[in-house]
Parts: sequence; C-alpha cells; structure tokens
Amino acid sequence: MLYDFLVHLVNPLLTLFNGRPQIEHKDRLPEGNYIIVAPHRTWMDPVLLALAVYPKKFTFMAKEELFKGRFANWFLRKLGAFPVNRKNPGPSAIKTPVRLLKNSDRSTIIFPTGSRYSSKIKGGALIIAKMANVPLVPAVYQGPLKLSGIFKRQKRKISFGEPIYIDRKMRLTDENQQELERQMQTAFDQLDNELDPNYHYYMPEKPTFNQAHHF
Repeated sequence: MLYDFLVHLVNPLLTLFNGRPQIEHKDRLPEGNYIIVAPHRTWMDPVLLALAVYPKKFTFMAKEELFKGRFANWFLRKLGAFPVNRKNPGPSAIKTPVRLLKNSDRSTIIFPTGSRYSSKIKGGALIIAKMANVPLVPAVYQGPLKLSGIFKRQKRKISFGEPIYIDRKMRLTDENQQELERQMQTAFDQLDNELDPNYHYYMPEKPTFNQAHHF
C-alpha cells in the first residue's frame, strides 16, 4: 500500500538526516479512531504527526488546488487525503471526515486554526468529533519549520495530550463551543511548556498575492 511504502521510505530518511524525534505521551492515544488537533506550524505538520503514531493511519484535509492533475489526484487520495475548498467549504468538509471516521480504521488530523497564519481556533473539529463520536487528541510539534532545518538536525519534538471527549447529547452552543476551544488551547499551551518552557512559535507573515506569484 502506498501509505505504508512512503512511511518506510520517509521515516528512515528523516532519522538519517535529523535523528530520532522526541515523542512524549504516546500512551495517551485512545483505542479506535480519534482526531488529532494541533496548531498548524509548518507544511510538514501532517506528515510528522502521522509518522509519530504509525502504524495507526490517517486521513487528511487538503486544499482542492493540490488535486489538479490526474497523478496528483490519484496520489493524494491513495494517501488518504480529500479535497476541501478552504475559502468556501461546503457540507463535504464535515460529512467526508465523519464518514471516514465512522466507516474506516483511519483517524484524521485537523488543524483548528486552519492555516499557519492564524492562531484563532475554529469549531469544525468539534462538530466532526461530535458527529463521528470520537475524541479529540491535542498535540503540538516543535522543531524545524522548513526542510532546511531537517538537514541542520534541529530536533523534532511531538507531545500528545489527554483526549477530550464530547458528549453526543451536548449541544454545541456558543458557550459550550468556547469552553471546548479553551480546553484545546490550554492543552496546546501545557504541552508546549512541558516540551520547552522557552518555546515560542513566531507566526509567519502571510504572503501577499504578488509574493505568492513571484518566481
């Protein structure tokens, strides 16, 4: 299977060039499916988090632009990715991960802030977790944010928090949603502090249209 093949290809290469990662509290991962929620700090986040919990496998949301082209579409779907329109997410952005969590043995990874350029938590992960009846597992990654940092052997660190369970009978009112979001943010802060009390993530400046299209 392509997923397993890439894990067995990428993991040894990362270890060769960067050393073994520091992974804390893997014992907190629950049985069955769950949603890993984490601050989005680098384009490598999904890969590094998924590698940390292998052989458990994951599905991923990815912006629909990445699926253009027959090969890219085939490759990403084989890895378990599914397309989402980030500007105008439709019902499938909720229904697809809920269906996969209920009907497959794959968990999923969601970045509640949506992008590396925001620190504001959005509520999509809460809705998906409640509908699929699976827990949220807070996680943080500290380490190189660019590929060049991998080769400079900047250490990769990942830590997992205690699962957050959402009662299926709970209504996701604004008040309840804010409380669950607070729990997530508190968990992120605690995990970061445990890994490195001096760690601070410096949010990159969002590229302008001209920067994004400059060659």
